[in-house]
Amino acid sequence: MEKSILDPCCGSRMFWFDRDNPDVIFADNRHLKTTLCDGRSLVIEPDMEMDFRDMPFPDNTFNLVVFDPPHLNHAGKSSWLAQKYGVLPKEWKPYLKDGFDECMRVLKPGHTLIFKWNEVQIRTSEMLKAIGAVPLFGDRRGKTRWLVFQKGEEKRNGRSN
Repeated sequence: MEKSILDPCCGSRMFWFDRDNPDVIFADNRHLKTTLCDGRSLVIEPDMEMDFRDMPFPDNTFNLVVFDPPHLNHAGKSSWLAQKYGVLPKEWKPYLKDGFDECMRVLKPGHTLIFKWNEVQIRTSEMLKAIGAVPLFGDRRGKTRWLVFQKGEEKRNGRSN
C-alpha cells in the first residue's frame, strides 16, 4: 500500500496522536537525538531525510500534506528552541515559498494541505504574503495557527476534472 499522507518537516512528531501511522511518510532534513536543558529527550527520527523544497515524489502523489516548517527566524544555534523547531534561513521568504509550492506540487488536485504556523517571531500575515496563497479557513486565536489550503483541480482541454 502506498502512503497517502506526507509530513515533510515532521520534527519530533509533536502534534501527532499516532506517531507511527502507517499511512504517513514522516520526513525531515535532519536526524537528532539529544537531551534538552530540562532533561526531556528530543528525538527527530524521520522515515526519510529530505529538503522540503525539493522532494523526491512525483506530482500529485498525496491526499494530504501537513506542512509545519520552522517558524523562528532567530534562535541560538544550540538552543533548545533551535533543536526542537529548527530555524529559518535569513532569506526565509523564498525558502517558505519554495517549500509551500513543493508541498502543493506533490498534493493531488482537489486535496488538502494543512499548514501549521507559530507567529511568535513572524506574523501569519507576513508568512501568507511570502507564500502568495490564501487559506480556505483556519483559526485566528493564539500564536499557533492551523491553516487549510486546497489544491485546485487541474484543467485539461479547458475543463476541470
